[in-house]
Amino acid sequence: MIDESLARLSDTFFTITVVVYSLAVIAFCAELAFGRPARTRQLVGAGAPVEGSSAAGPAAEPTRARRLGAVGMLLTGLGLLAHAASLVTRGMAADRLPWGNMYEFSTVVVLVAVLAYLVLAVRAPELRHIGVFVMGPVVVSLALIRMVLYVEAGPLVAALRSWWLAVHVSTATLGFGIFFVSGIVSVLYLVRSRRDERAASGAVMAPSLLDRLPSAAVLDRTAHRTAVFGFPIWTFAVIAGAIWAESAWGRFWGWDPKETWAFIAWVVYAAYLHARTTSGWRGRPSAWINVVGLAVMVFNLLYVNFVSTGLHSYGGV
Repeated sequence: MIDESLARLSDTFFTITVVVYSLAVIAFCAELAFGRPARTRQLVGAGAPVEGSSAAGPAAEPTRARRLGAVGMLLTGLGLLAHAASLVTRGMAADRLPWGNMYEFSTVVVLVAVLAYLVLAVRAPELRHIGVFVMGPVVVSLALIRMVLYVEAGPLVAALRSWWLAVHVSTATLGFGIFFVSGIVSVLYLVRSRRDERAASGAVMAPSLLDRLPSAAVLDRTAHRTAVFGFPIWTFAVIAGAIWAESAWGRFWGWDPKETWAFIAWVVYAAYLHARTTSGWRGRPSAWINVVGLAVMVFNLLYVNFVSTGLHSYGGV
């Protein structure tokens, strides 16, 4: 029996989440704008650091930019609370764990990504400057999830009525959410390293919002450490899925499309972690592998439910 009042409350919290996250994006955009270097042409990499640039350090950051960044962090935290409330009330409405279909799974993945960003930004304040690049995709993702994947709260399909749902699916969402942030940071690293390379070559460039990003080394290190944290979680999710498959279908592995692409994602991330510590592959080559890993994860999420036919195509959209 579905509690309709709680289901409506969950939808309300979801809407509040999108609104608050959108305000956080605006605050982070304003932070970058007010903290950017003066709009005069300069030879990047030559001479003294520019006021407001990452090279100038936190002490040189304009007060208004710092306050806007703090507002963005506060709004992100408040949005995370509304986000969690949306999932909790949806679970209460259906009297089950709130990740039983594609809409709920995707919503949990985005929540984990926001939480991962907040943890990174609290531990390393310079990573606050990537907020707009993380929260922007978060807002877009939630809007698409609502428009394309939304289904009314309802009971679980028979195939998911197992305690393995709490183990396998929860770890899968954790791994995916962490990889989501790691992939975005790798994209930012590729952009920042390219700009630094042009600066080192003596190119004359106008100040850019990209100057407010953390250094390429910090971004590369953050992407790697985040993936290192997410990889064992994803590994456990794949193993737990195989054990659940044996219990439900009588075999550990059957090369179902979902299983296949989950394994491909595991291989890609294993390759990234290996490449990141291998001479000749560090830097941009390994970062591209991380970006490919994120693309595989997104493909795995969408392809199985919308295109392929397999044993995992039961979650509904």
